[in-house]
Amino acid sequence: MKTREPFDLVILTCKAYDLPGVMDDVSPVVGPGTLILPTLNGMRHLDALDARFGPEKILGGFCLISVRLDDAGRITHLSDVHRLVFGIRRPEQAEAVRAVAKALEGVKFEPVVSDDVILAMWEKWVFLATLADVTCLARATIGDVVQAGGVDMILSMMEECRSIAEAHGQAPREGFLETSRKRLTDPNSTLTASMLDDLVRGGPTEADHILGDLHRRGESAGFKAPLLHAAVVALRAQEIRAGR
Repeated sequence: MKTREPFDLVILTCKAYDLPGVMDDVSPVVGPGTLILPTLNGMRHLDALDARFGPEKILGGFCLISVRLDDAGRITHLSDVHRLVFGIRRPEQAEAVRAVAKALEGVKFEPVVSDDVILAMWEKWVFLATLADVTCLARATIGDVVQAGGVDMILSMMEECRSIAEAHGQAPREGFLETSRKRLTDPNSTLTASMLDDLVRGGPTEADHILGDLHRRGESAGFKAPLLHAAVVALRAQEIRAGR
């Protein structure tokens, strides 16, 4: 890459399995005053970014959007939700985050500054891990699983994920849990995890980053999560099979 001035802000929107290469790609434009806003799911990427660029540069954040690649390779937006949530991980980042929010005024998506972005990230992780557990194991939509009699299984999976978050001091808020339970037990829902699309295509998945890392964090806190473990094993087995 040609030498150029450092950027004020770098927004990372890659999948977790592409993060090592993306860090190499953006490193030439990361200077002393650069902030990096990652929108990856889970939490493990923060450790990698902190180690590479320094924790003072890394904000917390995630996006809420439902998109898919169609058969022609075009990005299809499946709903009217398009939210970018971000916030500080260190008090000294507060002024810079206010500047980012100012710069995002008038954009064609919804920027939201969170006053507790780490908790918000854990909440999304709980929802996404439950969704991926259910839809990847069943190879079906949430509505299909509900109609097949799987409500108790879905709620048990969510409770495992919620308990792991709580064990790490990030207990999801009741409003979030109520909304998530409704979305994950809707018999008419066509919702699936994008991880299922990756699995069906036989490509790389974020299974270890989303499910495996959550399971390991549960074990480190002395918490057993048999349903989450079953999903981790099933997805690893599929990846081994695809590689063979």
